[in-house]
Amino acid sequence: MLRAILTPVTLPKIPRDRTDDYSSDAIAARQELLRAQTGSPVQHVASYSLDPSTLPGNVEHFVGVAQVPMGLAGPLLVNGEHAQGEFYVPLATTEGTLVASYNRGMKLCRDAGGITTTVLDDKMQRAPVFSFENARDARDFAVWMGEHFEEIAAAAGETTTSGQLVEIQQFPVSKLLYTRFNYTTGDAAGQNMTGKATFAACAWIKQHYPGEVHFLLEGQFATDKKTSVVNMLHTRGKRVVAEITLPAALVEEQMNVTTDKLYAARMRGQLGAIMSVTNNNGNHSANGITAMFIATGQDVANVAESSALYGFSELLPNGDFYASVTLPSLIVATYGGGTSLATQRECLEMLDCYGAGKVRKLAEIIAATVLAGELSLGSAVVAEEWVQAHDDFGRNR
Repeated sequence: MLRAILTPVTLPKIPRDRTDDYSSDAIAARQELLRAQTGSPVQHVASYSLDPSTLPGNVEHFVGVAQVPMGLAGPLLVNGEHAQGEFYVPLATTEGTLVASYNRGMKLCRDAGGITTTVLDDKMQRAPVFSFENARDARDFAVWMGEHFEEIAAAAGETTTSGQLVEIQQFPVSKLLYTRFNYTTGDAAGQNMTGKATFAACAWIKQHYPGEVHFLLEGQFATDKKTSVVNMLHTRGKRVVAEITLPAALVEEQMNVTTDKLYAARMRGQLGAIMSVTNNNGNHSANGITAMFIATGQDVANVAESSALYGFSELLPNGDFYASVTLPSLIVATYGGGTSLATQRECLEMLDCYGAGKVRKLAEIIAATVLAGELSLGSAVVAEEWVQAHDDFGRNR
């Protein structure tokens, strides 16, 4: 077998200043490297209004910004426990018709009296796996762990002021014990927080367990940044419901469809979702979630889990249409990460969702936005307006 051998081109290293890598000189050196090596003018990338000194901990080798167009949808009327009132929703996207579609769905829901939202659960995990000589040793350890939960939780709690270990789920298999350490995390998303806390808890376990125990801090059972059934069933982040009852006449007037046709389409979509083994039975939850994540400084990779959706609808006896979405693993923050950066903070402030005590409010607004988008796109497909809308306003124009 012949194997091609590539000779690497010797390119210069990316400039870095170990004293202050976010200084104007360090940034300019990297921009000049790009101009010299790639021929790109680096004009728009190098144009920004944020202060680079705020970026340590958010990005390395900073060279500039990626500007994503942002539109405004709304007003979105939310009847939540945490989000109450009307909101203008920032959506950062490059997909034509997206903002218009969400805006249309928000108008329908507003005219119907608003979307009701409820946060059902709130937890973040780290999932260590413990290894033993045999299954009986694993079983005995599982019992011991249950008996010493309070001490384990105390050891985890020493690493954080806002997180709290509330539960350790156990999933034994062979001579291994897979676990999910479930935490509340305040207004932070909490992946790093739970990692540090769980490592401290496992260190305490290893020190105090009377037998021999080996652990791997993450056994891939938290399914971080991957969609999974376990997170959909047991929650990762926020489990939040958005629901509404739409009058039949209003749907027909604004969406150009009857509620019975809308419901029939939902039933056909249910089967298609089952056949394809997808992570949701909705239309495009990832669209609105991603656009809001980019705008508000969330970790966009968490869309892999956050876009999971359980859609449920009913055609009521009077012809009205009940619709709901349940987001079982919505991972959001209003503190920490990218939420305090200039643009992202402004977007959170538009929603009155920046800082402490606001994370459940943001979760409810996102869920309501998703429901509005589901209703708009679902109606467009049934009314056979979907393709024409993209031709008129989207990439195909």
